[in-house]
Amino acid sequence: MKNNNNNTNNNNNTKLILLHPYILKQGNSNRLWLLAFVSFFTVAFLLALIYTRDSTAAAAAIPTAGFGGGGGGGGGSPLPTTVINTLLHYASRSNDTFKMSFGELKPIADVLRKCSPPCNLLVFGLTHETLLWKALNHNGRTVFIDENRYYAAYYEQLHPEIDAYDVQYTTKASETRELIALARDQIRNECRPVQNLLFSDCRLGLNDLPNHVYDVDWDVILVDGPRGDWADAPGRIQPIFTAGVLARSKKGGNPKTHVFVHDFRKGLERVCGDEFLCRENLVESSDLLGHYVVERMDQNSFQFCRNQTVVSTSNSS
Repeated sequence: MKNNNNNTNNNNNTKLILLHPYILKQGNSNRLWLLAFVSFFTVAFLLALIYTRDSTAAAAAIPTAGFGGGGGGGGGSPLPTTVINTLLHYASRSNDTFKMSFGELKPIADVLRKCSPPCNLLVFGLTHETLLWKALNHNGRTVFIDENRYYAAYYEQLHPEIDAYDVQYTTKASETRELIALARDQIRNECRPVQNLLFSDCRLGLNDLPNHVYDVDWDVILVDGPRGDWADAPGRIQPIFTAGVLARSKKGGNPKTHVFVHDFRKGLERVCGDEFLCRENLVESSDLLGHYVVERMDQNSFQFCRNQTVVSTSNSS
């Protein structure tokens, strides 16, 4: 009986093997897997294509970042007047000793509000108002320059949306009148009013800023640093001279540049402003703020101001 059962089982097993269409099913299975594989990657490719197209369109609609995420591009709606007034109100009511008053903040805010986007704003000095300037120019590009490299790095770390660069000033407030005489002496050479300061050896010009700073057509420049309260302090002759050259050397954009000089009552700032931004360009002033509008000039111009006397020396050409 055991042998018969074994024979029976063997026969059944043999029949099962012979009748099972394994090879046929294996071929069909491979084709099904291949079809599924191709279909999956086809769908994935189409989804990736759609996503890339939508992302590109969205990126084109978003303002372009400027200088490592600190600036913006064109487009976007302006800040509502109520928001601007609120920002100015709280900034001017701060307990900070070195804050600007509402009367000083308002002219700068008005110019930024009227500036065609994307507005390019260059600020010398990291101050109590730094975040305010960034906010008021939210659709534009804003760059800050400060003499303290550690503070600039700290400020960027604390506020990643801020573009701040450090610069080494090489002047002293006590040398202001001597430096003005030097600039007049070299006005046809290194200290001419229209030039690319990146390649200049004029002692008054700042030529160690990031290269891209010299390529921007700045619409508004605010000089609110460095300090000039003591004889060995850098004073503001270098940023004022630099602002004057940048404004006159613009390649495109608005031919006019609004230049604000803070702490105008200190004397040296007013003297430097009259020399390199020019009294005929002074449209508004108070004890603490001077507002100049400087126009682009021809590259062969060798006078900062219309009524300025050019000093000729052996160094002039």
